[in-house]
Amino acid sequence: MENYKQGIFFGLAAYVLWGILPVYWKALELVSPFEILSSRFMWSCVFVFLLIIFQKKWPLFAKEVKQVFSNVKTGAAMVAAGITISFNWGTFIWAVNNGHIVETSMGYYINPLVSILFAVVFLRERLDKMQLAAITCAFIGVASMVYSFGKIPWVSLTLAFTFALYGLLKKILPVSALTSIMLETLLITPLALVYEYSLWQQGVSFYASGNLQVIMMLTGAGVVTAIPLLLFTAGARMLPLKIIGFLQYISPTLTLLIGVFVYNEAFTASHLLAFGWIWAALLLFIVSQLRSN
Repeated sequence: MENYKQGIFFGLAAYVLWGILPVYWKALELVSPFEILSSRFMWSCVFVFLLIIFQKKWPLFAKEVKQVFSNVKTGAAMVAAGITISFNWGTFIWAVNNGHIVETSMGYYINPLVSILFAVVFLRERLDKMQLAAITCAFIGVASMVYSFGKIPWVSLTLAFTFALYGLLKKILPVSALTSIMLETLLITPLALVYEYSLWQQGVSFYASGNLQVIMMLTGAGVVTAIPLLLFTAGARMLPLKIIGFLQYISPTLTLLIGVFVYNEAFTASHLLAFGWIWAALLLFIVSQLRSN
């Protein structure tokens, strides 16, 4: 029972932190999204490296690195995971700082349904009737957005599909959370450093601006990236999968509320119709999960 309570605390903390993360990136809107992204990779790499050393997990890290890169399939999956999460993080940061927080919320509501679709396509899993109905409702929701606004909600779809692909890749990577994020960030960090150096040479790097608050927040990007992941990992070990399934909707709900009520983003009747279909899809998905459990 004590483990269960701790698991709930860790899970709630992780999803609440993910839900309010847009506030952090929004505070950095003077910085270009690409510089924020490069900082996120660089400082996440440094922070996780220090955690590995502090927790004396270097032997485990070295063992798991050897396991990953001794096999072409898992090595390629790790590289692909790094690239995929780059697109996900980059899209999210750009969207937050360009007034699309509501669309990011929709993306993470859709994500579990895209994961089901990927399981069918790539893992040959079969859909039950409720799951099929859920995916149909989500499709109608996205289609209603396209019809109402005359454009594809590419932010939502990019976030949903990249994170679902990231989750799929992680299924074939038998490594701990620390090793995974360390390798993913380590693979992209050289590119981030080259980009940051080019900004420095041009005299437009925020690290050369003398703005201590911005510099500290860019440096803190590693901490705000790693801590929710570590909390989630701890919670996932202590809780049943169905509880984690419920908790995951806290994050996009908080993001939606922040977008509408804190940053005054539009939430029209067309948005409500689209979200209504997606929420109906999620209700069907949850019922399906409960029945299967």
